[in-house]
Amino acid sequence: MSIWASPNQENSQESGTSLQMYCQDGGNYNLIQVGFHISPSLYHNKDIRFFTYWTKDLKSRGCYNLKCPGFVSASGANLVPGQAIAPPSIYGEQDYSVRLSLNQDPNSEDWVVYRHDLEKLSLLGHFPKKLCRGTPRIQALTGFVNYLKNAHGPPMGSGHFPDHDDKKSGYFKHIRYINPNGHSYTLFDVPMVKLVDRLDCYRANDLFLDYKKGYMFHYGGPSGCVG
Repeated sequence: MSIWASPNQENSQESGTSLQMYCQDGGNYNLIQVGFHISPSLYHNKDIRFFTYWTKDLKSRGCYNLKCPGFVSASGANLVPGQAIAPPSIYGEQDYSVRLSLNQDPNSEDWVVYRHDLEKLSLLGHFPKKLCRGTPRIQALTGFVNYLKNAHGPPMGSGHFPDHDDKKSGYFKHIRYINPNGHSYTLFDVPMVKLVDRLDCYRANDLFLDYKKGYMFHYGGPSGCVG
């Protein structure tokens, strides 16, 4: 997932990119989430930070990072929830990305988070299996924003509508599916649905296959969305 800064973001706004897992528990969906965001109200600055999040039914207030029992960091993890990360991508000049995975360990059944873009595979930690039980599961790759009702929204991704230029758009690339046995597959036989809830403000391109970058898509949009 590409990493973008948002230096003009207001304190009440949040903008980020993440992997999400929804698990059905009776009539509710539990959510676990991992990615990168800018959240001035949470950290009191506008740094880009690695974050984890979970909530038990999408309605109850959830928990970020290590503020309550939930995500468990691995010993010596390369990234710890709440840790700032740099550098960000520079529009039209350089894109910067981090490769993460979120999947269920076939032995412990915990939801493990790995970082894949370093010299060695790095275990960042896990969500205990009790936080995301049940089936079916919805897996999502998301660019997202949060802001107050009737206020102006922050930028998403690069702050521009997506095209096919990695240096000008937020993106997910090298997208693969990991099955319950821990085996990684391409998305050839995996159904994917594009969801954009405010097409007037933010957009996403269709998923496509690039010879060098695998399955990928671009997303984003400018600040100023109202409502």
